[in-house]
Amino acid sequence: MIEPRPLTPDVELRIATLADAPALADAQTRSREHLRPWEPVRDERWFTVVGQAERMTYQLERYKNGQVVPWVLAANDRIVGQITLSDLVPGPFRSAALGYWLAADALGQGLATRAVEAVADIADTNLKLHRIEASTLTGNTASQRVLDRTGFTQIGMAPTYLHINGHWQDCNLYQRILNTRAPGA
Repeated sequence: MIEPRPLTPDVELRIATLADAPALADAQTRSREHLRPWEPVRDERWFTVVGQAERMTYQLERYKNGQVVPWVLAANDRIVGQITLSDLVPGPFRSAALGYWLAADALGQGLATRAVEAVADIADTNLKLHRIEASTLTGNTASQRVLDRTGFTQIGMAPTYLHINGHWQDCNLYQRILNTRAPGA
């Protein structure tokens, strides 16, 4: 069980639930233009409670199966961001991919940095992972600063890596080695 963690006196990192669908739809709608350059093209359903409920149902099923860990950054009943470990790989690799976003009204408070640090700690101590990988669009300097501040190292650049905002885009690739223990120890 992964317990909630306070990131600030007002914001908590906790596992997402299906009941978060209305707040997620609200956060996505509030931040639509802010997130547009960094996200895949979203249809109108994405910004609805039904669309977010469908997404969370899928994510929570994958969570139950040990494939993903979906967190929200919650400020009481409002969602101000989300962070996810996906594609968890057991065995000798012990790795996962990190993704995160913040609502436009939550920028500049250090929340992404605090959330990434908390998730890295959980990945190491609770999930017994060896490493976390992340990617950013080459022009996303804000996310690159978060990764730099939280111990990630750039390990490469992948041309036409992700289809974001309507076209294939180049991404910088990063990793953070969490420990050098034997796998699962």
